Amino acid sequence: MTDHIELTNFIKKNINIDDDDLKIVLSYFKKIKKKKNEILLSNGKNSLVSYFVKKGCLRLFYINEEGKDVTRYIAFENQFATELVSFITNEPAQETIQVIENSELLYITHHDFRHLMTIVPKWKDFYSIYLEKAYVNNSKRLISFTTLDASERYKQLFKINPNIVKRLPNKIVASYINISQETLSRIKSKI
Repeated sequence: MTDHIELTNFIKKNINIDDDDLKIVLSYFKKIKKKKNEILLSNGKNSLVSYFVKKGCLRLFYINEEGKDVTRYIAFENQFATELVSFITNEPAQETIQVIENSELLYITHHDFRHLMTIVPKWKDFYSIYLEKAYVNNSKRLISFTTLDASERYKQLFKINPNIVKRLPNKIVASYINISQETLSRIKSKI
């Protein structure tokens, strides 16, 4: 499973799992390559797959009431990405998953993900930690929108995840921190 070394390290970083159980988990992940701008999940379709980014970048976004593209989540190397609400509820997704850079991904189906929880008890621990981290990250982002001004949000983003600023176009960066591209340009010119 040398193709899965990044995923192996990620799992071991989050849970204590023995080699036999780890081999079982890894056997359910398949490798795919996707090109920039491909859509992995469209709004309105059920999220039946969870992706692990080996190389590249994915983003989850939705279109708000004004028809504006809003980026909610960005996944770089060694991160998972799925439309989590749909993945959990099996209801149609409200977000779209888009490939932002040519990417190498590992994926697992919803069915296999759930099956692993019944045959590898430690996988439940992994899922619990994943959900907790997702909740904390979403809560912190939401709070930043109401407590920080645009400049402070940009500085915080640069401090916490500089890859977003360094690797992605201004349009996506602005969408992610909920500001206009013009405001982002002004902030960047002052820094």
